[in-house]
Amino acid sequence: MKFSGNTVLITGGSSGIGLELSKQLIAKNNNVIICGRSLDKLKEAYEQHPQLEIYQCDISNNEECLKLTTWIKDRHPNLNVLINNAAIVNKILFLQEIDATALAKEEIATNFLAPLQLIQELYSTIDSNQNGKIINVTTGLIYAPRADYPFYNATKSALHSFTQVFRKQTENQSTKVIEIMFPAVKTPWHKDTPPKIAITSKEAVDLMITGIEKGKSEIRVAGVELLYKLSRIAPRFAFNKINSLSNE
Repeated sequence: MKFSGNTVLITGGSSGIGLELSKQLIAKNNNVIICGRSLDKLKEAYEQHPQLEIYQCDISNNEECLKLTTWIKDRHPNLNVLINNAAIVNKILFLQEIDATALAKEEIATNFLAPLQLIQELYSTIDSNQNGKIINVTTGLIYAPRADYPFYNATKSALHSFTQVFRKQTENQSTKVIEIMFPAVKTPWHKDTPPKIAITSKEAVDLMITGIEKGKSEIRVAGVELLYKLSRIAPRFAFNKINSLSNE
């Protein structure tokens, strides 16, 4: 089934994978709404792709998140796809970071709690429309965590576990629950130092959409499939391999 004719909300849609995804979904005749914290980045995305609808929102803020969902239900009652793409990361040494706990709370709020709140608030709208989809974006690091991302690995693993449970709990509903596990991707998220194995945003999104159109519920993009298999048969080797990867 072609991924077209949908009304889609993408969190973190103004840069990186989110922006590439927005671009490709517009080209496939979807109505795309993006939200993000930076109004400047949202305006930049809109200038590049005027078909987009933009909404400024910090999804880690409970009040702002509720305002977003109210706005969506009022303005876009035909919403049928939610893509929980937004995420933040803090690259730190836990014991050497004085604000470690505060940073952890920020990542948990953005990467885990916000997707849950958006799903809970928007599910009835999505499920009332045809071809409903909840799409949660995680990472191959759920199988073998990187030591320099102490909270990111944990928040994405939590979202992975929740997605599996939520898929089971809603298996008799019409809305599909999908998880996308991305590998390292060349985006601003890596602050100009992506790992050497990183793929392009275009390649990542191409593979994501292909998996969705094939009807898959868990899509392990590019090298994530290999990492998954390695983690099952040789978890220590997979962990060491991930943590030996150098940046360019």
